Amino acid sequence: MSSSMLTPTHKYAAGALFGLALHQAQIHQTCPLGFPDPSPAEERSSSCSSNDSVSDDPQLWAHQSSDLLRPIFKCLEIDDKAWSGLEETAASTPPKHHVGAFLRLLSEESNDDSSEAAEMELALANGVDAMASSMERTSDYESKKEKSREYKNECQEKLSIADVKSKADVEGTNVENQEKSEKPSSIAGAHLKSVSGSDEKPVEEVSMLGYTRKVTILHELLSACLAQAPETGKKPTRRRKGYDARHRVALRLLATWLNVRWIKVEAIETMVACSAMALLKEEESKEESQSPDTSWAKWKRGGIIGAAALTGGTLMAITGGLAAPAIAAGFGALAPTLGTLIPVIGASGFAAVATAAGSVAGSVAVAASFGAAGAGLTGTKMARRTGDVDEFEFKAIGENHNQGRLAVQILISGLVFEEEDFVRPWEVQHDNSERYILQWESKNLIAVSTAIQDWLTSRIAMELMKQGAMMTVLHGLLTALAWPAALLTITDFIDSTWSIAVDRSDKAGVLLAEVLKKGLQGHRPVTLVGFSLGARVIFKCLQVLAESENNSGLVERVVLLGAPIAIKDMNWEAARKVVAGRFVNAYSTNDWMLGVAFRASLLTQGLAGIQPVEIPGVENVDVTEFIEGHSTYLWATQDILELLELDTYYPVFGYRAAKT
Repeated sequence: MSSSMLTPTHKYAAGALFGLALHQAQIHQTCPLGFPDPSPAEERSSSCSSNDSVSDDPQLWAHQSSDLLRPIFKCLEIDDKAWSGLEETAASTPPKHHVGAFLRLLSEESNDDSSEAAEMELALANGVDAMASSMERTSDYESKKEKSREYKNECQEKLSIADVKSKADVEGTNVENQEKSEKPSSIAGAHLKSVSGSDEKPVEEVSMLGYTRKVTILHELLSACLAQAPETGKKPTRRRKGYDARHRVALRLLATWLNVRWIKVEAIETMVACSAMALLKEEESKEESQSPDTSWAKWKRGGIIGAAALTGGTLMAITGGLAAPAIAAGFGALAPTLGTLIPVIGASGFAAVATAAGSVAGSVAVAASFGAAGAGLTGTKMARRTGDVDEFEFKAIGENHNQGRLAVQILISGLVFEEEDFVRPWEVQHDNSERYILQWESKNLIAVSTAIQDWLTSRIAMELMKQGAMMTVLHGLLTALAWPAALLTITDFIDSTWSIAVDRSDKAGVLLAEVLKKGLQGHRPVTLVGFSLGARVIFKCLQVLAESENNSGLVERVVLLGAPIAIKDMNWEAARKVVAGRFVNAYSTNDWMLGVAFRASLLTQGLAGIQPVEIPGVENVDVTEFIEGHSTYLWATQDILELLELDTYYPVFGYRAAKT
C-alpha cells in the first residue's frame, strides 16, 4: 500500500500551506490579527511585512537555518529541488492568492486508490472525532465552578479589607476609566482576519475541501513536525529537538484557515503520540539488526504515521510523561482505528502493545522511550540551586496527566496568603494541556501578602481611602508627582518584604528558564500564566530565554495578569520575541495597591499591571471591570482566562459575554 493517504501533489500543497502559516505566525508576533492595520510607513519600518528574499534573512522562521520547514518537506517526501521555491513562497505578501491555489490542489482527488484513501481518511476522521469528544469538558465542570465560587467567597470574607472594598473610591474618582470600561477594549469582539487582512473568511477555496481531507492534512503535518529524519551530515541548526512551539502556532493558524476546531488538532496530537508509542514497541520486539535506512523505509510504509518521530529506531523525547495505565487504556480505545490505518501493526499489534505498556517492565521501557526516565517536572526541586531561593517545586493539577498530551501549561500564583492559594486559583480552568502549578518561595510570598493586608487595614490607609485619595495617588505614580508624607511613612514597612519577594521572583524566573532549557517538560510547547509576582517570575524567565536564539521554540503562549513589571528599560521586545504565539498583558487601571507596593522602583518607568504595554505584539487587555483590588486576581483569574479564549489563534477578549 502507499505510505500516505495524500498524493505527492497533495503533500507539496500541504507543505506549502504550512510554510505560509509559519511565516504569517512570525509576522503576527509583532502585528497580531485583530489590531488596527499599520500605516504604510509603519509597515515598511516594522516586521509586519518582509519584502526581502527568505535566503537573505536568517532570522526568518522560513529560512533554511531555522530548520523549521525543510524537515517538514523531507518527511512529506517533497522533491528537494522545490524546497527553496517553497521557502520563498512562504514569505509572499499578501499570501491569500497562494493559499487559495494550494487549497485547490489539496481538493483534487487522486486517480489511483481513491476509494482506499477515502476510506482511510474517513477512519482517521472518525477516530479524531471520538478522541476529541472524550477531551471535551467533563460532566463535573459545574461542580468545579461551584468550588470556585466557594473559594471566591472564602477569599472575600478573609480579605474583607479596603483593597477589595475600594469600588466606591474608584467610582468616585475615576469616572473616566469607568466610562472607558463600559466600551469594548481594543481587541474586544475581535474575530478572525483572513490572510488578506480583511474580516472575511480566509479564502473561498476552503469550502472545496471536505472535513476528512482537512483532518488528514493536519495529521500528516503534525506527524512531520514530530519527526526527525536521518541525519544528512549537515551542520547542527538552531532548532531544539522535540515539538517546536513555532510549529504548534503555525498548525493553530492553519487549523483556523481550514475552519477546524483546535480540539480536533489536540486529539490528533494524542493519537500521534499513542501511535508512535505503538510503532516503537513493535520495533523493540524485534532484533535491532536493521540499518537506519531500512528502519526509516519501514516507517514510511507504516501508513498514515509515516516518519513520525523515529530516527534509526529511536523515538524522540516528546511527551515526557506517558504513564502505563493511561497508555494501555488509550490503545484499547484506539486499536480498531489505528490498526486499520497502520497495517504494519494491525489491531492485534495494538492490543499487544497495550498489554506490554500495562506491565512493570513495559512501563519502564515506555517511560524511557519518551524521555520520562528522569524526574520530569513533578520531581523538580531546585532549592538553593541559585542564590537564596528556598522553595521551587512543580505540582500536577487537573486530569490530563499521563494522557499523551503534547503541550504543557505552567501556572504561577504571586499573591499567596496560604499554600492552597498556589493551587485553587487554577483548579477550574478547562484546558487540554498537561498542567502544573509552581509552588515557590511560599514563606516570602505569604509574608509580603500579609504585610500588604495589614497595611490596608491600618488606620491611615483606611482614612485615605475614605477620602478617595488612593486613585489620586495612583495618578501621581504615573506622572511622578510627590506623594503625601504620611503615606510614604506608612508604606515603609512594606518595602522590605516586598523587595525580598521581588528579588526571589527574579531568581525563580532564572530557575524556570533553566527547567525549560533542560527539557524537563518533555520537549513540548509550554504556555506560561501567572498573576502578581508570578507574572514577574514568567517575565524574568523570558528575559533569560531571550539570551540565546536556541530557546525560540520553547514557549508557545504567555499571559501576565497584574504584573509588577516596569515598562521602560525592561526589553519587552526581546521577551516578546521568545514567545511563538499570543502574549497577553492583562491590567487593571484601579489596582492602586500594586502601584503602592511597586512605588520604589516605578517612578516614571510605567507599570504593566496598571496600564498597557505599548510594545508591538503585546496583547493588552483592560480587566478593570473584573478587578476590585490586587487580591481579586486570586479568584478572578479563571474568569479572565475563559474570556481570553486562549485556544483561539487571534486576539480576543469576550467582554460582552462577560457582561450578559
